[in-house]
Amino acid sequence: MNHKIIAFSLLTASMVLNNATAATETFTKLQTSEIEKITQNYLINHPEILLTMSQKLQAQQAAQQQDQLSTSAFKLKNQLMQVEGIPFVGPKNAKVTVTEFFDYQCMFCSKVSPIVEQLVKDNPEVKFVFRDWPIFASRWPESNTAAQTGLAIYKEAGQTAYLKYHNGIFHTGHDEGKLTSDDITKVASSALDNPLKLDDVKGYTTTIEKNSVLAQAIGAQGTPLFVVMPANPKDSSSVTVIPGAASLDRLQDAINQAK
Repeated sequence: MNHKIIAFSLLTASMVLNNATAATETFTKLQTSEIEKITQNYLINHPEILLTMSQKLQAQQAAQQQDQLSTSAFKLKNQLMQVEGIPFVGPKNAKVTVTEFFDYQCMFCSKVSPIVEQLVKDNPEVKFVFRDWPIFASRWPESNTAAQTGLAIYKEAGQTAYLKYHNGIFHTGHDEGKLTSDDITKVASSALDNPLKLDDVKGYTTTIEKNSVLAQAIGAQGTPLFVVMPANPKDSSSVTVIPGAASLDRLQDAINQAK
């Protein structure tokens, strides 16, 4: 077992022993001591039970986190569906919406980008909303510049140009501090059919700040974060929130569930 599993197993064992002790409060000290010894010996002789218990506890914690995220997203459904000034592709009145909070410098956003591209192609009836959340901007300023440039392109040239730019940035393969101003300029130029004079990109700070507030209100701790929901969810059970990178099948299943 690796260090994380060992640590988690020890925590699990401690919980077992504490529960055993609590359950024996009506016994004498001698009886309690014997029960604790029996429990300890059993765990020593059957260490595999610690792994099983830790896996079960991890699964329970993951399910609990999922429920909390879905509940939060459901409560914020009106804000999530408000996409004025927010880049999206697909039908405006789609029955299902997939929202991604992302950072162009995020390694995991980069890895999942081809999957998102495929999802967009496979689901033309779904609305895909791209919410810039440049969490690495304090470390790498290009993270924020790339986000602001994308918002400017969307405003001035529309969905097709934006998607070309969005995918193009990830196609550079430059993340984790490797994305440069030259990368952004080149990709932006190639995304536009005609040379357009972009607005001052710094004017999109408010939009990015709103995305940040919304992501944190949902409970996001990093990028990417996917929120999949029907246009009019009745409760949180129809809302799927996926923190971190996800497989094509996982995201497609979430879309199918929302339908």
